Amino acid sequence: MDAERGEKPRGAKKSAGGVLYLCATPIGNLEDMTYRAVRILGEVDLIAAEDTRHSGLLLAHYGIKKPFFALHDHNEQQKAGALVEKLLQGVNIALISDAGTPLISDPGFHVVRQCRQAGIQVVPLPGACAAITALCASGIASDRFCFEGFLPAKSKARVDKLKNVAKEDRTLIFYESTHRILDSLADMQSVFGGERYVVLAREITKTWETIHGDKLADLIPWLAQDPNRTKGEMVVIVEGEPKENEAEAISSQAMHALTLISQELPLKKAAAIVAELYGYKKNQLYQFGLELLR
Repeated sequence: MDAERGEKPRGAKKSAGGVLYLCATPIGNLEDMTYRAVRILGEVDLIAAEDTRHSGLLLAHYGIKKPFFALHDHNEQQKAGALVEKLLQGVNIALISDAGTPLISDPGFHVVRQCRQAGIQVVPLPGACAAITALCASGIASDRFCFEGFLPAKSKARVDKLKNVAKEDRTLIFYESTHRILDSLADMQSVFGGERYVVLAREITKTWETIHGDKLADLIPWLAQDPNRTKGEMVVIVEGEPKENEAEAISSQAMHALTLISQELPLKKAAAIVAELYGYKKNQLYQFGLELLR
């Protein structure tokens, strides 16, 4: 059964090449570590980590003691080859970040890419991810979204980046630090406008977890009222640019079909049928129908 899971059976002899495991770690609450991650971290030969001291304390909580290999933003490109060499020699390695899923605004890309090129098996272990966790609780559309990671530190570069996504109709997800959150939100307001709805998820899964949403024009003063509201790890969820002429984008044939079918069936069911026939979003047709049948 182990082989079916993409893992080497326990007790089996090592093959010529080792396996790279990508292990997600908790983003705050230590109970969010998966059973599988604890098992794998206890079985591998070596753990590659951003901050070996931080990770040592984390793994000690689960009774795991393994040798570490320091891998962070400043040395990854130079050290990736050394890890690949160890894997080719049959060493099984787990890659972890300080918190959350490796490679998601964290080191690991160069290692994984080189492993794929070298034919080394890469096994991802799902787990905590701040962006996805915050999105699920935001109440903003989650069917289509863009993860943009951290915005640039300088305002000019930040504004340029925001302008590139200003017309994006998908939900936008950003990470931001406590020191830049107010400046970044101010730049968002200047680019997106004060009416754009934003949810700020702070300290997700931790004791002081806060999830608060409002228009940018109101969110910024709300944060400024209490310095504690800008402390901690931040995920910023931004509603996509609303389409101004959604009704115009619906073909006349689809409009006609919706009108006819809604005379015989409830609007919700009629919208679902027309969406299936013409390839539109069901909710878009339903909202259009509500306006049409007023």
